[in-house]
Amino acid sequence: MKTGIIFDLDGTLWDACAAIADSWNEYLKRQAPEYEIHLTREDLRSVCGLTMKAIGDRLLSKIPEEKRDKLIAGCCAFEVEYLKDPGVPVQVYPGVPAIMHTLREQGYHVYMVSNCQSGYIEDFFARTGADRYVEDYEYYGRNGLNKDENIRLLYQRNHLGTGAYVGDTQGDYDSTVSAGCSLYFIHAAYGFGRVEPEVPRILDIRELPDRLKKEFGLDVDC
Repeated sequence: MKTGIIFDLDGTLWDACAAIADSWNEYLKRQAPEYEIHLTREDLRSVCGLTMKAIGDRLLSKIPEEKRDKLIAGCCAFEVEYLKDPGVPVQVYPGVPAIMHTLREQGYHVYMVSNCQSGYIEDFFARTGADRYVEDYEYYGRNGLNKDENIRLLYQRNHLGTGAYVGDTQGDYDSTVSAGCSLYFIHAAYGFGRVEPEVPRILDIRELPDRLKKEFGLDVDC
């Protein structure tokens, strides 16, 4: 059985919220100028980790529901294309993807699970080259499943025995517990959110290999 390290994306591996806010503002100005919506980086940070529909319900609440879903879908599609421009700045956290390389060298199997839309993880891969290290990934935009279901799906599909989910929000913790898999949770405390229970945490992603060894003594195989 394999030992897997599963990463969340937003707030754990990078912060693209400023660029996302800019892309949404541009799209909404074109498609729904009458609502005069202007989103900030903090607005986007506050909803990271939610599903696309939940984000739309929270950030676009002034738009009638019959129009909201179409606009959120448009914002998400425009965002994916917007992030393809290498001139658009995003903050990839220091140590990514080098830490994934280190984990692979140590015998861990590296994965990702996110609540993002289709194309978003691919944008992250294009920016970082992390697809060289990530063996498999799952996300809401592919199948419409919540994060706990996608964690379970990936865990079972890859025949994992144990491992850890690394995330930055209470929702990440709750999803890891709800998934019902043999996974520890590690809080990326440098990210966007807080986690209520006392759990192992890291203040920099480069602390992860030592934390895995010290906290859990996880066995690895190559």
